[in-house]
Amino acid sequence: MRVTLHADVDSEVDPELIRKALLDFTDRRPDIWPQLDRKTYELHWLGETGAEVTEGSPFPRVWSRERYDWSHPTKITWTAVESNFCTPGSHISMDVTPNGSGGSRVAVTWDRTAANLRGRINLAVIAVGGNRLLRWATHKSLRDVAKAYSE
Repeated sequence: MRVTLHADVDSEVDPELIRKALLDFTDRRPDIWPQLDRKTYELHWLGETGAEVTEGSPFPRVWSRERYDWSHPTKITWTAVESNFCTPGSHISMDVTPNGSGGSRVAVTWDRTAANLRGRINLAVIAVGGNRLLRWATHKSLRDVAKAYSE
């Protein structure tokens, strides 16, 4: 089972702040992105235009070792290397550009293929929510980013 979603989101958050948050691989990452499980988060390596981390959520209990790539000036993509729910090669990307009014235009692509029953269940729930769920989750995450950097 493969689920591919796409959403375009306008946000008041500056593109550089979004990029900074996406590329913050310090121990603070679960504070910036509260949906991440602090117990699961682990940085494996960090380079000039890439990193590899294990991230997950406490509910549903999923994790994925992701390879991040930010070699493109506006786009950040993270691709599963190993996971308890999706196949290697499954990926998410955010293309973050200025929206002309001080904020951002974020084009999100979510493309995951289930690796097992856990994955099929989780992806089925996400598929039901569809692009609307992806837009809502992206808006919420960007609000969390703004909040994390204003404190």
